[in-house]
Amino acid sequence: MIKKEMIAMLLAGGQGSRLGVLTSKLAKPAVAFGGKYKIIDFPLSNCINSGIDTVGVLTQYQPLRLNQHIGIGIPWDLDRNIGGVSILPPYEKSQNTDWYTGTANAIYQNMEFMEYYHPDYVIILGGDHIYKMDYELMLEFHKKNNAQITLATYEVPWEDASRFGLVITDENNQILEFEEKPANPRSNKASMGIYIFNWEVLKEALETLSEQPGCDFGMHVIPYCHQRGDKIMAYNYQGYWKDVGTLSAYWEANMELIDIIPEFNLYEEFWRIYTKTDVIPPQYFSADSKVNACIVGDGTEVYGEISNSVIGAGVVIEEGAVVTNSIIMNNTVIKKGAKIEKSIIAESVEVGENAELGVFEEAENKYKPKVYSGGLVTIGEGSVIPANVKIGKNVAIVGKTTAEDYPDGILASGESIIR
Repeated sequence: MIKKEMIAMLLAGGQGSRLGVLTSKLAKPAVAFGGKYKIIDFPLSNCINSGIDTVGVLTQYQPLRLNQHIGIGIPWDLDRNIGGVSILPPYEKSQNTDWYTGTANAIYQNMEFMEYYHPDYVIILGGDHIYKMDYELMLEFHKKNNAQITLATYEVPWEDASRFGLVITDENNQILEFEEKPANPRSNKASMGIYIFNWEVLKEALETLSEQPGCDFGMHVIPYCHQRGDKIMAYNYQGYWKDVGTLSAYWEANMELIDIIPEFNLYEEFWRIYTKTDVIPPQYFSADSKVNACIVGDGTEVYGEISNSVIGAGVVIEEGAVVTNSIIMNNTVIKKGAKIEKSIIAESVEVGENAELGVFEEAENKYKPKVYSGGLVTIGEGSVIPANVKIGKNVAIVGKTTAEDYPDGILASGESIIR
């Protein structure tokens, strides 16, 4: 019989709609981060660094690129004969075939996978957060307190607390109450969406709630377990943790990497972040190029000027181009004389000569004001921006656009072109 003390179930099937055009062709966990990584690299690296060698990755929305990135798990040392990483998409069953309809429903549909390893504990993870966390320490806390469920919590600023699911604890960190995005919060301990369950507790709860539509851990499983009297503890995480579910948060998290003393350090030897890397040439900076406080990926060629930006691999910044306060993803070309300010540009984009992004006064986006905000310009994968156009703030563009799409050569702040 195969026996594992703890296995991980990593929820990576979300659409990530709040990232707008960045996730039009791929799942949120597959979005690039930090010039080299994908978002999913962080929980996967946390698993292997924590001694967890059995990980089920639950995929659903646009899974191809995510599946290709993970492969058989070689970069994370998860290519194991027993355990390792397994991709778990929805599949057709003899009855009750369905897509994953909620976080807990997704785990329930993979009950056989979990039972195969006879775990004592199961840790549930999200695939869309940036952080370094030793799950082994959380498990030790779980055991020490004889808990049946342990939630990882993070103290958020009080002014932001109403955006989160919150927990109220006693002096021993046992959870007494839950509040889901309350208007007047009584706690600032936010659930991180990381749960350790005793296996039998999780199994019973999932089977009992199997008919619950859209069964979700925060909305259904945890309240059910709390109501029946299970001991639920809060593990207070003290390190860096960032939910990069919005464009502003995603941009801020990338920009924080560039600080002289970054709050989140990618260069620590004792807790490395692993990723799949391609065999590509080294970086090249021409004699006339100017670089100030940037992260630059392999194979990138810089002939212009870049400042305070995160540049992916295989990017070309041509002569006279200026990139400031921006994220440029892999294989994008910024043509001569283009000026890029506070933009997020996805993979394989071409920005034409003398185009200007991030100009004019800020205005609310007319298409999706809650998504395209913060003064950002967001360009989707494979897009083409023609030469000599001026593009305002809070703008979204996806698709191959031409000069005819820009009346008088302008796309005003708050406008969008979605193809």
